[in-house]
Parts: sequence; structure tokens; C-alpha cells
Amino acid sequence: MSEHMAGTLVQKVLLVDDEPDIVELLRYNLEREGYAVQTALNGKDALKAAKSNRPDLIVLDIMMPGMDGVEVCMQLRQLPEFKNTVITFLTARGEDYSQIAGFDAGADDYITKPVRPKVFVSKVKALLKRSGADRPEGRILESNGVKVDLERVMVYVGDQELQLPKKEFELLVLLIGKPGKVFKRDEIYSQIWGNELFVGDRTIDVHIRKLREKIGDDRIKTIKGIGYKFDA
Repeated sequence: MSEHMAGTLVQKVLLVDDEPDIVELLRYNLEREGYAVQTALNGKDALKAAKSNRPDLIVLDIMMPGMDGVEVCMQLRQLPEFKNTVITFLTARGEDYSQIAGFDAGADDYITKPVRPKVFVSKVKALLKRSGADRPEGRILESNGVKVDLERVMVYVGDQELQLPKKEFELLVLLIGKPGKVFKRDEIYSQIWGNELFVGDRTIDVHIRKLREKIGDDRIKTIKGIGYKFDA
């Protein structure tokens, strides 16, 4: 869980890379932006650090001796407490296979090395914002008979309790966070999928259809040719 310091939400980042120089450079730049940063130089230490510290974002180098980043990601995703944690890979240029393997393992995104510190920090900010991890803990979103508990990652429709898949949950949070606002399709893509690979044109429609099946057809309205809104 995130910590509160002086009334401000302090977000925790776990950096994992077997090159100490890269770790220190990225840690320095993140700490300058106010993040609480923990580091690990191998996969086994990364698992220990993640379990003890519960970071909001985990940055994993793919190519590490022993346990690589893909294996670490797969093991974390098998644990309920890391089902919705943001995980991104650091990948060297041209590692297309590794990127695909990373998404199969449950990664949310990847960052290509070498990366400039400013670009890296911007990417971290975008990932946390997109996931909703930058919102204060315990916040409840509620509209039109639907309640979303951001801390517990749970949705309630009347007396029914739902646990949605990650992307459906993020999509619902986006829409219900501003009831009545029309979200354009490209805005939804940017907020929910960002720079992810393999996102087809019908992705939004499929996720909207699945959401409607679970929370009711009448709550999410289609604005033809523009996008969607949560009907308050």
C-alpha cells in the first residue's frame, strides 16, 4: 500500500536491474520527484522486496542472470496482492521476443533501454496515473447505483460484489470518475492502454460490452462517432 507523508501520497517504486549504475541513476531521478524507491539487483531479491514493501510500480529488467524479469513477473502475478500492481519491463533495443514474452507474463508495458532519465520519470508518472495508483487510498467512486472501492479493487452493483479484470476495472474507474463526461475513443486508448502493443481497433468495444454485461447495459452510453460516457 502507498504511504502518506505530510498529507501527501508517496508512491513506492521497486527498481530491478543487475547493473548497479543504471539502478542508481534511475533511483536518483525518481527520488528527486518524490517517489520512495527500493532497489534489487536480481530476481530473487526483487521477489523478497516486492512482498515486503508492496510497491505501486515494479520496473523489471528482463535479462538478468538466474531468475529473469519474465519469471519474476509471472511469480508475482500468481499472488493475489500483485494482481493489479503496475509492472513494466526494461528491455534492450530489438528484444522483440522478450517484449512479447513480457506481455504474456502479465506486464503492463515496457521501457526500452537505454532511456534518458527524464523520459523514464515521465513514463513512470504516466503508468501510475493510467493505473489509478496515484489516487488517494480508500477513495470511493459512486454513481448511478455503482460503487468502486479503489483500495480494495472491488466493484459493487447494488448488493452484488464484483471483482473485474484489470483493464475492465481501469476502464470503469475512468468513466465513473467523471460521470456524464464523454470520453473520446483516443482518450480512452491513451489512458487505459497507452503504448501497449497488440491493441486492436475493437479492444474498447469488447471491454465496454463485457462491462455492460456485468454492471448493466444502461449505465454506459455510446456517443456515436465520438466515444462513451458513464450515465449519472
